Parts: sequence; structure tokens; C-alpha cells
Amino acid sequence: MLEELKEEEIVNKVGGRFKLSTLIQKRLVQLNQGSRALVNVDTHDKMSIVLQEIMQDKIVLNMDNEVAMSADLDAAIALAEGPDLDMSDL
Repeated sequence: MLEELKEEEIVNKVGGRFKLSTLIQKRLVQLNQGSRALVNVDTHDKMSIVLQEIMQDKIVLNMDNEVAMSADLDAAIALAEGPDLDMSDL
């Protein structure tokens, strides 16, 4: 379980050790408050669940340092970019 934390892949995926620890802590709070796991794993160990969610790109730390689900982040990016405009629309 904690072997994943020794790998640089998970640190690089999140953007650094501080961001990784922040993401893990915030997601553990969510799971302890009753949020459902976003991955199917054969364990009730919440730390393992969080690590798998990170490795499977299910959760990220957004610009406000809050946990965001990958689908939510994609939607937010699309909203921020705005609609696709054609030159004929101008």
C-alpha cells in the first residue's frame, strides 16, 4: 500500500510531495465523512483507496487546493475556455 508513496510516479502525477499529501489528507476526510470510493478495490483501507484513485486519475487537486473528480475538472476547463467560436460568428 505505502509502496506507491515511495515511487516518484505518484509524486509527479500530482505535482509534488506537498500537493500529494494535501490531496491524500483532503480525500481521506471525504471518505471518512461518507463519500464513496471512485475505484473498485478489495480493501476497506481508505489510504489504499485514495492511492488507487490518484493512480487511476480519478481525483486531482484543483487550483483552489480542493479535491476535484477528473470529470468535474474536465467540465470546469471546458466552461473556462468558453464556446468554440467560428470566424463567421464575429
